[in-house]
Amino acid sequence: MGDYSKALEVYEKSLKIREKALPSNHPDLATSYTCIGQVYNAMSDYSKALEVYEKALKILEKALPSNHPHLANSYNNIGLAYSNMGEYSKALEFYEKSHKIYEKALPSNHPHLATSYNNIGLAHDNMGDYSKALEFYEKSHKIFEKALPSNHPTLATSYTCIGQVYNNMGDYSKALEFFEKSLKIREKALPSNHPDLATSYTCIGQVYNAMGDYSKALEVYEKSLKIREKALPSNHPDL
Repeated sequence: MGDYSKALEVYEKSLKIREKALPSNHPDLATSYTCIGQVYNAMSDYSKALEVYEKALKILEKALPSNHPHLANSYNNIGLAYSNMGEYSKALEFYEKSHKIYEKALPSNHPHLATSYNNIGLAHDNMGDYSKALEFYEKSHKIFEKALPSNHPTLATSYTCIGQVYNNMGDYSKALEFFEKSLKIREKALPSNHPDLATSYTCIGQVYNAMGDYSKALEVYEKSLKIREKALPSNHPDL
């Protein structure tokens, strides 16, 4: 519901009980830390998120075998925190640790693997290695295409990632093609005031702007703004 201070309050109550009732290396403590980390991440307090994610990881490394999927999740969370802090090479290091576990533990068409490829692609994208980013985004997309129905919102996100790489590479017609694929899915799958639709319009606007078609860019940017004005609080950064 976006009420992060309330979420934090309740998760910390849970943590206090677990700290008293359980041994200090119990996996349930790691779960509490992970939940708290997710709240800090959503609040954009990435250094605090990283701190509690690392507490969770220490417990899991002691409590679980080294190839356990929960450890992969933990590495992934830490990678996300580093990514949000702009430390992309550090993020990539943890995403790759996570991916190695997933590759051994999961079937090759598992959605977790697709998410993992996507995260690695994002790290390369942020570091400016666009051909590498595209390679991983496409691996991710192939799995999602097999695993999900054709109108699933996750596929739309996948198209957006691929479109963003083409946009970064200056291939605007290709970028537009993928952004419009993403938009079509979102228009069918999501309510008309969903923020993800605004994201699609913003991406399309960026391409038109880069192509010098400013009136078209303005038209779709205004569509994006209308949705965000309805869907988001008035002080939200996306506005």
